[in-house]
Amino acid sequence: MRRTKHAVVLTDEQRAQLRTLVGRGAALARRLTHARILLQADQGEGGAAWSDAAIARGAGGPPGDGGARAAAVRRRGAGGGARPARARREYPRKLDGEREARLVAVACGTPPTGYERWSLRLLADELVRLEVVDAVSHETVRRTLQQTTKPWRREQWCIPPEASAEFVWQMEAVLGVDTRPHDPARPVVCLDETSRQVLADVRPPLPATAGTPRREDPEYVRHGVANLFLVCEPLRGWREVVVSDRRTRLDWAACVKELADTHDPDAEKIVLVLDNLNIHSPASLDEAFPPAEAKRLADRLEIHHTPKPGVGSTWPRPGWPSCNGTASTAAWVTARR
Repeated sequence: MRRTKHAVVLTDEQRAQLRTLVGRGAALARRLTHARILLQADQGEGGAAWSDAAIARGAGGPPGDGGARAAAVRRRGAGGGARPARARREYPRKLDGEREARLVAVACGTPPTGYERWSLRLLADELVRLEVVDAVSHETVRRTLQQTTKPWRREQWCIPPEASAEFVWQMEAVLGVDTRPHDPARPVVCLDETSRQVLADVRPPLPATAGTPRREDPEYVRHGVANLFLVCEPLRGWREVVVSDRRTRLDWAACVKELADTHDPDAEKIVLVLDNLNIHSPASLDEAFPPAEAKRLADRLEIHHTPKPGVGSTWPRPGWPSCNGTASTAAWVTARR
């Protein structure tokens, strides 16, 4: 067997580690290439013992390098084979424990005069001013906040106005409806609407197969917009979606008529919780039906509107997810009382 100046001799354990690394393929391309070169240059018992030129012609090195990469890897691995991975250096955290809590408290507080919100550099300077740390970079502040508060996230909540009697009485009326027990004769129903585009495929999608998900072409044909009325009775665990071409008074009246005559025909009163959209009114019934029919439907409804700052239909039942922050608003009303 031909020997070279820089001979690579791998042990069985090193050879097994390199083969596992190459077999998995879950590493940087440079590391995988070096592992293949070491296996091909191995002159130990059972090794391939390829020359640098042979490795360059094979899969271990780029074509035309004349074996330069293989020679470099051979020199690095000569005598010791595959070098053990260097231990990652650990750095002590500057913002940990109590200091991290101080950072979060500052970030949630009021920014300095003249600034709308805290920036990373302002936070770093403030920690130094408060003598939390002697010095800290804005990048350290960013990494710490990324693992804790994520201050760039935003949520939409119903923020109640201050000293608004109009808001208070409407909210307390909705909360009174919320505390009612389930009564089939007086079901509590929430109704709201939304719009959705009607799209069609230009080319038929390819169905899913073993190991391949369903594939759809991004090109589509738009066929207008459809309106969806969502009607739900949470205490009964029931919901229904009514599709219409438009969202007008006539469409809302038709949805209410279907609710009253088809879904709850035996109910004495239907307690309807709505937002403040202009079509959510008994006037829509008078516009859609003859006077006698409109009065019959209106007499079967008990309508409650959510407060105007919280325009989404709501059901702040304890333990249920809130809609438009109504649960938070309820807590505010309770505290005010």
